[in-house]
Amino acid sequence: MLHDPNHLYIFDTTLRDGEQVPGCQLTTPEKIEIARDLETLGVDIIEAGFPVSSPGDFQSVVELSKAVDNVIICALTRANENDINIAAEALKYAKRPRIHTGIGSSDMHIKYKFNSTREEILDRAVAAVKHAKSLVEDVEFFAEDAGRADLPYLAQMVEAVIAAGATVVNIPDTNGYCLPDQYGSKIQYLKENVKNIDQAIISAHCHNDLGLATANSIAAVQQGARQVECTINGIGERAGNTSLEEVAMILKVHAAHFPGLTSNINSRLFTAISQKVSSMMRMPVQPNKAIVGKNAFAHSSGIHQDGFLKHRENYEIIRPEDVGLDEAGIILTARSGRHALKHHLERLGYTLDKEALASTYERFLVLADAKKDIVDEDLLTLVK
Repeated sequence: MLHDPNHLYIFDTTLRDGEQVPGCQLTTPEKIEIARDLETLGVDIIEAGFPVSSPGDFQSVVELSKAVDNVIICALTRANENDINIAAEALKYAKRPRIHTGIGSSDMHIKYKFNSTREEILDRAVAAVKHAKSLVEDVEFFAEDAGRADLPYLAQMVEAVIAAGATVVNIPDTNGYCLPDQYGSKIQYLKENVKNIDQAIISAHCHNDLGLATANSIAAVQQGARQVECTINGIGERAGNTSLEEVAMILKVHAAHFPGLTSNINSRLFTAISQKVSSMMRMPVQPNKAIVGKNAFAHSSGIHQDGFLKHRENYEIIRPEDVGLDEAGIILTARSGRHALKHHLERLGYTLDKEALASTYERFLVLADAKKDIVDEDLLTLVK
């Protein structure tokens, strides 16, 4: 698989890792609807499911393979022939199929999960990749718990699976353990110590147990990773995964730090797809969630409101319209200042002189102390 070193491949696992969240299971038609939206959004790869896990997951991979045309459809497996065979069968209608297979790479997993040895695990990893490669051209290998793996052994594993035919090597921080400099250093080490690393894309798959998933993924990109595995709204196992919308907007805001790096993501679709995934998966988005939370562009502090109304960039580094919102919100509370009140009164058609505004503001503060939410009808009572 030839890859463009200046393109960041966005691998969306909302429909696989995201759907593992208790209570977030989707029907196949719902998965198809989200997959089509992800295709429109511009993701490069959709991880459609884990076919061996259930008949429903198998069928979802089959149907998603039929439903999308321009995206790689990926199916997850463990490192055994049966899983891989079933994944290949589920992918038979995919225009661009990928099998994602792998095994634990940390001594913790080797000993306590597999009760095995480094040598045996290495053999199983190579055998799995070779078998997957005999069925599809595009094979991704995940070195589970790479965040806690011994670096020389991890490099040995990565080199062996690339030699066996892996086109992408996924370096997961499965438990969200790493600090950004640690995770970035891991990617740098692999770039410098795996002699065939230029024959594969390095992928970052980070979990958010310490709130560092996006920071770790960006650290990996800075060190040469060219695929990021993420989900809409950052949903996923435990504390979740890297948030797709955060990665895309970091690259947009800090484009100067990533010269020439491109993605196909249309950020103006973020708000709509975030709300759809939240609704379908019955998974509310926290109000203070970056990019897509309902408060992400809401200003309620008087000092912030005044600065924002004077010049938007005083308090916003992203334009709301860039993520699919009409405008920022100036939220009226007891902490709001005269400038915000004036802004809303003018929006409603009332222009007050300085003296009238001052007396209206005093009455507004009394009302705002008594009510949590100030709506237009409340403002109208103040000026009538």
